[in-house]
Amino acid sequence: MNVVQANSEVCQPTIPAWLVWLLTIFFLAYGLGCYPILDNNEGLYAEIPREMLASGDWHHWIIPHLNGLAYMEKPPLLYWLTAISFAFFGENEWAARLVPAMSALSCVALILWFGRQIERVAASRLAALMFISGLGVMAMSRTLMFDMLLTVFLTGALMFGYLYSISGEKKKLNWSLGFLAFALLAKGFVAIILFVAVTFVFTILFSSSTGDFFKRILAWFNARAIGIFLLIALPWHIAAILAEPIFAWFYFINEHVLRFLGKREPHDYYAGAWWYYLPRMVLYLFPWSFFLPVLLLVRSRQQAQRTLHFFLACAWIMPVLLFSLSSAKANYYLVVVMPLAALQLAIALEDRSFGAAWGRALVGIALAVLFGVIAWWAGKQVNHQISSLMIYGLDGKQFLQTFMASACMLSICVAVVVWRKPDVGIFPFIVLPALMLLAFIGVLQASAQWTSTQPLVTELNAAPDKREVFLFKVFEHQSSLPFYLKRPVRVVESRSSDLFWGIKLHKNDIVVSDTAFDKITNEQLVSLVVLDEDLAGFNDKRYAHKFKNSKKIGRSTLFMN
Repeated sequence: MNVVQANSEVCQPTIPAWLVWLLTIFFLAYGLGCYPILDNNEGLYAEIPREMLASGDWHHWIIPHLNGLAYMEKPPLLYWLTAISFAFFGENEWAARLVPAMSALSCVALILWFGRQIERVAASRLAALMFISGLGVMAMSRTLMFDMLLTVFLTGALMFGYLYSISGEKKKLNWSLGFLAFALLAKGFVAIILFVAVTFVFTILFSSSTGDFFKRILAWFNARAIGIFLLIALPWHIAAILAEPIFAWFYFINEHVLRFLGKREPHDYYAGAWWYYLPRMVLYLFPWSFFLPVLLLVRSRQQAQRTLHFFLACAWIMPVLLFSLSSAKANYYLVVVMPLAALQLAIALEDRSFGAAWGRALVGIALAVLFGVIAWWAGKQVNHQISSLMIYGLDGKQFLQTFMASACMLSICVAVVVWRKPDVGIFPFIVLPALMLLAFIGVLQASAQWTSTQPLVTELNAAPDKREVFLFKVFEHQSSLPFYLKRPVRVVESRSSDLFWGIKLHKNDIVVSDTAFDKITNEQLVSLVVLDEDLAGFNDKRYAHKFKNSKKIGRSTLFMN
């Protein structure tokens, strides 16, 4: 590493740009397609773009369809981009995850670009690595969900918004509202709510008087910038309202207002306490979160640096506060605050010369103790299901102990390096998330039968006779099934939350009653997939005795008549 002069007038280590990009590509690309599409959310969001391509109907590109039924819960940008990925690269796992991976890559590019704009190049390179290697982002950047796509566009909107606030350049405002429009198409009006909350609070802190505050707020209402926003955001919303009469109420009221108030129908989300996101912030930035206390020591005598810290603090504290106030909570919401939270942490660390060498070493020792305690616990408390997995040739218990012991030793080595070589800063800690990624991939590969229906479909395809496949009651826990079968799957006596409105809106043959299924089993050979939790209910059905053959696969049983 070479050494440059930072804003704090203290010599700091600078990570080479090529190394930042090399490590970013490693964290995003390694093993991206080597484990199957996961059930629940990822299965849902992979099947929708598959159906867009398979339908040959433009209506499906306006009103997305899931398992053959209308699905209007989210805007379509993620589905459109994933469908394009499928069209170019085929309907496979890595093509499905290409959009979140490219979104994370774009976040890194934005962090580096913003670092140049604010003249904090060294800190932005560290921030980019902290962001891309944090435990939460590592998971979300390789999982097909909306939140990483929202993150890149909202981050871009906020960055350009900050530059507009301090410079007054109209071009920056145009870019800001353009990014915001795409953020709206990525995940809905939550993007606007978060953007307005951050911008409003920052403007209060940045304004010199009440008059100055109102002047700055009014400056945002620029006709050209608003026109750009509407040009990008409006067409799909208008088309959806025209295509589906109930869309306006469902999307604007049920999915946004009632969800925030905890009254959305169906109620398929977790509420959680007010402090729900605080421990999750630590997990999302792990292992870099061990440096978070540095944020409490942020001090800057320069007005420009104080303004920057006010903005960065608003950019992650306000979303966390709004998420905490909402009745609907989810772990993955937090990814949206990670780019600017990582940047503020990196700047704070750089301004304090990364702390004393003994302080950095102490973090390494603390991590070693944590991993050592987990290794000890794993030897006593690991359940049978984990022990039954074979990960890199070891059973689950042996693997967990070996991994945690290795992480413990590696943390000690890092502690020694950052203590004896102060000029490297905290960069050596990057080896810990690299090790975690290897473990992460191994666990997902080993647990495929528990997390995906791919092994079940492999079993079905190997059968000598071809049968129609039905699901019993729950769709979400086996949502990857239609993606791997390449067709919608009929559900017996559905109690699905994600299919709830699609079933209600239009007459369909996707949901089958007990009576109708009983008749079907008399007329044709079928396979029925039943979750472990529903076995008792299945055994009580009058058609259960017709299924003479069964095979247990993961948490499901495959029955054949």
